[in-house]
Amino acid sequence: MLMVFGLGCDYLETGFFGTLFSPIEAVFSFVLSTLFAITSATGIESYGLPIILLTIIIKIVLYPLTVKQVKSMKAMQELSPKMKKLQEKYKDNPQLMQQKLGEMYKEAGVNPLAGCLPLLIQMPILMAMYYSLFALDYPTPEAAKFLWIESLKDPDPIYILPVLSALTTFWQQKMTSAEMNQQMKMMMIIMPLFIGWISLNFPSGLVLYWVTMNVVQIIQQWWMYRGEESK
Repeated sequence: MLMVFGLGCDYLETGFFGTLFSPIEAVFSFVLSTLFAITSATGIESYGLPIILLTIIIKIVLYPLTVKQVKSMKAMQELSPKMKKLQEKYKDNPQLMQQKLGEMYKEAGVNPLAGCLPLLIQMPILMAMYYSLFALDYPTPEAAKFLWIESLKDPDPIYILPVLSALTTFWQQKMTSAEMNQQMKMMMIIMPLFIGWISLNFPSGLVLYWVTMNVVQIIQQWWMYRGEESK
């Protein structure tokens, strides 16, 4: 996501990407307001619960794409040792190496590009959700409160959400990692720490969305592989 690379907030809200995702952002803002009206009617006058509910709804809708993406990534990781052997064996003959890799993919029933398409389809939806929360206008101070957080538009004052964002990112990555080289192992540590670090300065509502998204992803991945764990 763009926020991971630290682009300026003004650019995010007014630049090309902000305009590009504005139609989906408008839909999410409407749904978020509707969920807030529903939860307020039950006596919960906070945007915290609507943010969690909308994130869960989005992840459920995207679940079929998530299945394809995660299974493709895991299949590619499992083929990684064989790929390395073929690359080493045919390093002096790139054309034959590509042919052998193609045969390996076909035999394993794996498409190396299969994990990219679901991610590309999900990105506009996830980015629109990001913009919706970053620019969310809370109607009252009470609406911006959630649990220990005085205002969801401000960073978490006691850093619970940033810590959770780092931990859930690490856990989610670990569940999709099979065979890992040294570079992947380093990224598995660096990426969660980086996410936790930037979460220190992001609005709590946005970090709540990230944490909820990771937790739902973890549950979905557990559901996908529950049969394998019992074998």
